[in-house]
Amino acid sequence: MNAFAEMFARLRWSLAIFIVLAAAGVAVALVAEQMVAKARQQERTVSGQLHDVEAKLSRLRDETEEIRAKIARYQELAASGVIGQEARLDWVEKIAKIKAARRLFDVEYEFAPQKTAEAAILPEGAVGGGYEFMASPMKLRMQLLHEDDLLGFLADLRQSVQAILVVRRCSVERLPRNPNERNLQPQLKADCDIDWVTLREKK
Repeated sequence: MNAFAEMFARLRWSLAIFIVLAAAGVAVALVAEQMVAKARQQERTVSGQLHDVEAKLSRLRDETEEIRAKIARYQELAASGVIGQEARLDWVEKIAKIKAARRLFDVEYEFAPQKTAEAAILPEGAVGGGYEFMASPMKLRMQLLHEDDLLGFLADLRQSVQAILVVRRCSVERLPRNPNERNLQPQLKADCDIDWVTLREKK
């Protein structure tokens, strides 16, 4: 037996152990790599699920705030008397009182039959939940000393009546002056279309 063969005989067990350990190391490395990849995949999955939960919570908070705002708006409308049937008799009385208090020259008006409010004049349409917005159209004609008479009249109406006033159209023209009239004369005339909007339960 030559020297190389003797050396190989002595080292063969060491080489065998080295090969086994190297293979085990490679196997451990492969398993560790698979475990890391699986952990990363699980982390991505959990992160995605967390993102979905956060998005759902955000939507829930938004919906809750929207519901609270609608409840507050409903309570505000209920407190103002807007919810319910139109109160034309009360409106007529309020118009007469405002005319007398402001000493207006002439106020003529005519109510048309109540109808469903046009969706275009309301931010969320004419129907919401179990309620619908109703409009009582009114044509208003006034003689004015100046523009503030009209603005003040409309402001007083909004503050005193149980309805939402929507001014759809308003035109103001100058009146011809009568040189023979010595008393205070109206200078302007106004012609307006106004919707008196109330809220009622759907039938």
